[in-house]
Amino acid sequence: MIKKIMDMNSDEVKNALSTNSISVCVIGIGRIGLPTALSFANSGLFTIGLDINSELIKQIKSVDYPLKDEPGYDTIFENVIKNEKFIVTSKIEEAVPKSDVILLSLPTPMNVQNIPDYSALRSVGKQLNEFLSPGSIVIIESTIEPGFIENEFLLLIEGDKKRLKAGANFEIGVCPETANPGEIMKDFEKLPRLIGGINKNSENIIYDIYNHVFPVELIRMPNCKTANAVKLTTNVFRDVNIAFVNELSLLFEKLGIDTMKVLEAAKTKYNFQVHYPGAGVGGPCLPVNSYQLINSAKSFGENYLQIVKAGRRINESMPQHVVDLILDAFSEKGKPLDDSNILILGLSYKPNVKDIQLSPAQEIIDKLLKLKLNVKIYDPFYRSEKIYDIICENNIQDVISSIDAVVLITAHDEFKNIKLDDMASKMKNNILIDSRGVFDQISAQNAGLIFRGLGRGI
Repeated sequence: MIKKIMDMNSDEVKNALSTNSISVCVIGIGRIGLPTALSFANSGLFTIGLDINSELIKQIKSVDYPLKDEPGYDTIFENVIKNEKFIVTSKIEEAVPKSDVILLSLPTPMNVQNIPDYSALRSVGKQLNEFLSPGSIVIIESTIEPGFIENEFLLLIEGDKKRLKAGANFEIGVCPETANPGEIMKDFEKLPRLIGGINKNSENIIYDIYNHVFPVELIRMPNCKTANAVKLTTNVFRDVNIAFVNELSLLFEKLGIDTMKVLEAAKTKYNFQVHYPGAGVGGPCLPVNSYQLINSAKSFGENYLQIVKAGRRINESMPQHVVDLILDAFSEKGKPLDDSNILILGLSYKPNVKDIQLSPAQEIIDKLLKLKLNVKIYDPFYRSEKIYDIICENNIQDVISSIDAVVLITAHDEFKNIKLDDMASKMKNNILIDSRGVFDQISAQNAGLIFRGLGRGI
């Protein structure tokens, strides 16, 4: 009888991995899940990618790499498909029963009330109750609140049929993903990973699996909830510190101080970790992670995480501040808002990726439309696509002659090459708003632009 992975000792797990005798199913093959699945397949392990997105499944089956803004994995993608190490499906009943390792890379967004939404994980947990093979191991990479595994998720897998029991006939643990979109391959090869399990056996198995696939330091944590707490702590740290710098920027504007000059000097001090101001904090991680911790604290009363809550309020106020900068520039110009044309530069929540999840651009655009301004959009990752009910421009030059104000929201590398003299000479009116510190204030003013920079002084 062939041993199941949970019954193997460490040497047996390592041998099974080295002989490619372990099969893997990655559930959720999006921004993080697909590179993760490709990494497992590239290590030699037969890997199934499972997703409910039928268009994504169709695209992958046609050997069309979907993450064009994620360099490095395109070649791996083609190789593992050609070598039949990676296949995809939307049928959980076909993928899970034949897999030794079930890895979950599912979204954990928040709803309109800023409550974490674990519906995707809960749905899969209930299905694992039916389809998970005894003796296998479940690993959650999704970002979740401390205690979610122990208090809820493993109970969903166990269900009430008494077929499965965590620690008895299946194992479960976590390895929270830590990759930065746009740099996933580099991060997978450099950043340490956290390992946590419901017991020592699950921890050891996960350690051996990830040690086989990823050339990084693996840090053992006491349990699942501690590993998840570390992941949240690192991201909430960033959210809070961005809020601190955003708040400083609002003050420095009034004081006539350039925040970017302050930060460039401040970061020369050995214990200062620089964070930059901006139009808002978007993406599937930072804002959500702060609310995950806030949600975890609710059962203990309202006195916890006051700094985190304040940070969220500040960061969520920044889109309105960008609009205020636009209105102030129009006032200086003496230009009425009615029928004025605004060109938004950048939709993505961060530079150089195609991703608009929780991007502050949406709120800024909505506010401008309510002011009866005509909004045009250019983002190199969304040419000719319809976003927020607006067809994005193919390039800046086609539209610049009709533009009254340019508003930079995302610091894509392409925008750093804009020649301000050339842009100013072609604009209908010469207003420039920079929410990311891309443009030099003196150069903008010398080009004849009415310039407003977030945190740049007036």
